[in-house]
Amino acid sequence: MDIITTLAQELQIKPSQADAAVKLIDEGNTIPFIARYRKEATGSLNDEVLRQLYERLNYLRSLEEKKQQVLSSIEEQGKLTDELKAQIEAAQTLVVVDDLYRPYRPKRRTRATIAKEKGLEPLANLIRLQLTKKTLEEEAQSFLNAEKEVTTTEDAISGACDIIAEAISDEADYRIRIREMTAKKGMILSSAKDPKKDSVYEMYYEFSEGVSKIAGHRILALNRGESEKILTVKVEAPQEDIIRYLEKQVITKNNPHTTPVLKTVIADSYQRLIAPAIEREIRSHLTETAEDGAIRVFGKNLEQLLMQPPIVNQVVLGWDPAFRTGCKISVVDPTGKVLDTTVIYPTAPQNKVEESKTIIKKLIDKHHVTLISLGNGTASRESEMVIVDLLKELHNPVQYVIVNEAGASVYSASKLATEEFPNFDVGQRSATSMARRLQDPLAELVKIDPKSIGVGQYQHDMNQKKLSEALSGVVEDCVNKVGVDLNTASASLLEYISGISKAVAKNIVAYREENGRFESRSQLLKVAKLGPKAYEQCAGFTRISNGKNPLDTTAVHPESYKAAEKLLDKLGYTAQDLTTGSLKGISKKISDYKKLAEELSIGEITLRDIVKELEKPARDPREDMPKPILRSDVLEMKDLTEGMILKGTVRNVIDFGVFVDIGVHQDGLVHISQICDRFIKHPLEAVHVGDVVDVKVMSVDVAKKRIQLTMKGIS
Repeated sequence: MDIITTLAQELQIKPSQADAAVKLIDEGNTIPFIARYRKEATGSLNDEVLRQLYERLNYLRSLEEKKQQVLSSIEEQGKLTDELKAQIEAAQTLVVVDDLYRPYRPKRRTRATIAKEKGLEPLANLIRLQLTKKTLEEEAQSFLNAEKEVTTTEDAISGACDIIAEAISDEADYRIRIREMTAKKGMILSSAKDPKKDSVYEMYYEFSEGVSKIAGHRILALNRGESEKILTVKVEAPQEDIIRYLEKQVITKNNPHTTPVLKTVIADSYQRLIAPAIEREIRSHLTETAEDGAIRVFGKNLEQLLMQPPIVNQVVLGWDPAFRTGCKISVVDPTGKVLDTTVIYPTAPQNKVEESKTIIKKLIDKHHVTLISLGNGTASRESEMVIVDLLKELHNPVQYVIVNEAGASVYSASKLATEEFPNFDVGQRSATSMARRLQDPLAELVKIDPKSIGVGQYQHDMNQKKLSEALSGVVEDCVNKVGVDLNTASASLLEYISGISKAVAKNIVAYREENGRFESRSQLLKVAKLGPKAYEQCAGFTRISNGKNPLDTTAVHPESYKAAEKLLDKLGYTAQDLTTGSLKGISKKISDYKKLAEELSIGEITLRDIVKELEKPARDPREDMPKPILRSDVLEMKDLTEGMILKGTVRNVIDFGVFVDIGVHQDGLVHISQICDRFIKHPLEAVHVGDVVDVKVMSVDVAKKRIQLTMKGIS
C-alpha cells in the first residue's frame, strides 16, 4: 500500500501535503507546531486535519506491519501463493487481513482438527467435491477405525462434516460477503430482561433498527443498558439470504448423495462458527464508530468550553454551594490570587441568611468584589435566592454568573490541588476554582481530567485510552492557540504547550521561582531537560510581557525574528513600536507579499502570519467567542410558561440535540429538529458549547424536571 497516496485520498489533500506532514511528524514535530509554523511545507493544513492524518498514519502503518507478519507466517508454512499474497497486500483493513489469515492461523483443538487426527480429511474432500456415485455410508466404510474411535459410518460422516464446516467458516471471501450482507440488511434488536422494571432504557424494551441506519448514541445507550443487565441486545442477520448465498457457493453439483449433507453442514457452519463471530465484529464496529463520533462531539464541545473568553480585571467571589456543610466562599483578585476564604450557612438546616449576607457584604466592600461566580451544584438554587436578595441591598453594582461546576470536586481532591493549596480544605479549593474558571476558563479547566468536565455523552463507557488521547489533543490545540505567559502560567497549563512534558513544565516553574521572572524566550534553554528540539517546538507558543524583546509577546517564532526585524526596518519601524500599538494597519503598506517574502528569505504564508501578529500583538483568539451571561435576578422553573422567550447559554451538544442553561438550574433540551429551519445531520452544524442563544419554551414538566425548548420561530 502506498500510505501517502491513501492518506491524500482519504483526507482529500494533495500527496505533497501528506508527504510533508508525515516527514515532519517522523522528525518529532508536534501537531500544533506543524499547524502553526510549518504551513509552507504542508500547504496550511490545520490542526484538525493533521490529527486525523496522524491517527490514520498510525493505523495504516499497523496494517502494513500486520500484513508482513501474516505473510511471513504463511510463507513459513509453505502455503503462500501469489494470489494469496496479492490479496493480503491489497487488504485495506485489519479485519480483512484476519479473514485471509484465518485458515493458516495456528488453531486450538477443534472438532475439525480432532476429525483430521482420525484420518477423515479425505472423506471430507470427497463430500465437498461432490463427485461420489456411492452413498456416503458406503464411502465411509473404508474410514472406520476402532483405534481412532471411528466405529460407525455416522461417526465418520459427522467428523467429515465438521472438517467441511470449519473450511467453509475459514473461507475469507465468504466471511467478507456475509459481513457485508449483515451490515446492509441486518437488524439490531433489543428487549427488556424484566419488562415491568422502570428504567431510563424503556424506549429500548422492544426496539429494532437497521444496522446500516442506527445512530451512534443509540448504540452507546444499548451497550450501557446491556452492561447494566437491563437489556438483551443482538444482531438479527438476513439468515435465509446468507444460507442461500453459501449454498450457491458450496453446492456446485446436483448430487443426491452429497447435497442434503452439505446443506446441513452449511447451516451448521453459519450458525455455530460464522454468525457468532460476525455478530461480535458488527457490534464491535458499530461501537467503535459510535465512540469515534461521540469523541469528536466531545472534543468540539470541550474546545468551545476551553475557548470561552476570560472575564478580566474583576475581583471575583467564588461560591461553592452546599447544605449541611455550608457554602464555601473564596475571593480572588484579577490575577487569580486568593484574597480571602470563609464558610457561610445561608441554606438548610442552619438557614443563617442574614448572618451570611452580612459576611458577604463585608467581603465585597473589603475587596471591591464586582462579580460572584456561583457553582450550579447542590443548594445552588437556594444560594442564588440569597445572592439576588443581597445584590438588591448593595450600593455598588455587583452581578453574578452561574458556573458549571463539573469536575470541581475531582480537582479539589486531586494531588495537584493539594500542592497548589496545601492549607485549604476541598471546599475552599472548589470555591477558588469556581472563581478562577470564570476569570480564565482555559487556565483553570486544564487542571481537570477532560472526561470530568461534563460536555460529552457516555464518556465513561468508551475506550478510555482513545478518549484521553483525543481530549488531550483538543486541550493542547486550545492552549497553543491562546499562548501561555511564561511568568504566570501554572505547571498544569505549561505541560500542554507543544514540546513540553510534565517534568519540563515543573522545571520551568522551579526555574522561575529560583531565578525570578523570564526576561526572554531564549532563557528557556537554561531550564533543565529542555533541549534545542523542545525549544523549537514550544518557543512560539510562550509569551513574555514587558521582557527584553517585544517580539516575545507575539506568536512570531524566534526562528523568524530576523525576518520580522528586517520587515519592520523596511517599513520604518522598530520592534519597540510593538509596545505602543503603532503597527496597526502595516498590512496596507505591503503591495506585493510574494516579492517581499523573497527579499526576507521566508515563505509568503509565514510573512502574512508575521504581519498579522505585528498588527495585533498578544491578541487573544478567545475574544471572538460569546461572553457569558451576567445575571442580577433569578428565575425558577415554576416561573416558566409556554411561549416564553429567554436568552440562554449552550452547555452541552449531543447527537440528538443541545442542552441550554436558561438560568433555572435545570438545562432545557432543544431537540435537533427544533434547532433551525434547515435540515441538519448534527447539532454541531448550527450551534456550539458556550453560544448564547434565544430560545422559546415549548413545555415544562416540573415533576420530571424536563424543559423542552425550541430555537425556531423566534424573531
